[in-house]
Amino acid sequence: MNHSRYFVSAAAALALTLASMASAQDEKPPDPSDIAEGMRLFETKGNCQACHGWSGDGRKTDNQMPDGPNLRESKLNRAGLILAIKCGRLSSQMPAFDKFAYSDGRCYGKKAADLTAYKTRMPDPPATLQPREIELLADFLMAKVVRQGPMNHAKCLEFWGPTGGDCSEFPK
Repeated sequence: MNHSRYFVSAAAALALTLASMASAQDEKPPDPSDIAEGMRLFETKGNCQACHGWSGDGRKTDNQMPDGPNLRESKLNRAGLILAIKCGRLSSQMPAFDKFAYSDGRCYGKKAADLTAYKTRMPDPPATLQPREIELLADFLMAKVVRQGPMNHAKCLEFWGPTGGDCSEFPK
């Protein structure tokens, strides 16, 4: 019996098993505390509602800020959201929240010098976000905003929870 061949086969089987477990783990829904932390990041550190509105519907809270798209109608998946948050959107007012986004070509293969070619320049973000914070923000958006349709009273209560925001603007 060739022990090295057996060892390689066993190692390959173990690697496939671990990879499938990791993949399955990635697919499980986020923990409610992670969604709450993502919401906190949306409201405070990222200040996303300034451009996208408190519910992500594009009804911004600050008229001096750029118009953000309605994220409730977005077709982006989680990976697309992470990319947009991390790298911003070229030729738009969506800032890059990754501190090193254009330092090494990690975003769209571009460096800071390349951005001068774009007519519209991305502003600096209100704060930079760590990779885990970007993931939490994306989890919140996927759970509560993206593809959730227009806001209504029931969605508002679900969005804020029983003690949250003022949902009186939406008829019951």
